[in-house]
Amino acid sequence: MKIAVACDHGGFPLKQDIFEQLQSMGHEVADLGAHQLDPEDDYPDFARYVGQAIQHGHVERGVVICGSGVGACVAANKLDGVRASICHDTYSAAQGVEHDNINVLCLGARIVGVSLANELVIAFVNAKFNPEERYARRLDKVKAIEASH
Repeated sequence: MKIAVACDHGGFPLKQDIFEQLQSMGHEVADLGAHQLDPEDDYPDFARYVGQAIQHGHVERGVVICGSGVGACVAANKLDGVRASICHDTYSAAQGVEHDNINVLCLGARIVGVSLANELVIAFVNAKFNPEERYARRLDKVKAIEASH
């Protein structure tokens, strides 16, 4: 799978570990920045980079990392076709894909450590959407809300 990874200064300490975890799993990883620590950078820019990569079909999924994960999640969800969720437990990381077809995992580098972050990424990328009728129906409703705006 091709996966984009991006972060702001708050997520910078965790990005390389996530990048390496994904590569070790055999995924093709697109590094969308930040490429150096810049305390003045802003999470919406990096959330947009990942979201646009998904929108244009360059990647199937993405991981955005900021300090708490909250800002990255809010920003990523502003892009059509992006279903981002902040996940700090493995159940949500997997279930979010299985039931809600999330395509962006948002992490807070100040909330989770490297070991948990790697477990979250593994749960997220190994999960597959369950096309059972109730999940498909709910996803269609989400898409209808998005299309109405």
